[in-house]
Amino acid sequence: MELNKIREMSEMELNAELVRMKKDLFNLRFQHVTGQLENPIKLRDTKKDIARIKTIIREKELAKVQG
Repeated sequence: MELNKIREMSEMELNAELVRMKKDLFNLRFQHVTGQLENPIKLRDTKKDIARIKTIIREKELAKVQG
C-alpha cells in the first residue's frame, strides 16, 4: 500500500483498514503454519503495512494535540 494513499485516508478509514490488515495477517500466519502459504513475503509486507498505518494514525493524533 502506498504511503500517499494512506495519508489521504480519514481516521475512520485508517482504523477500518488496520482491522482488515490484522485479520489478513492472522489468516496468513495460519496458512504459514499449515504449510498452505504460497508466498511468505506477503507476511512481511502485511506487517510493514500495519506499521505504516499505525504510524500515520499516531501522526494524526499528535497533530490534533499540537495544533
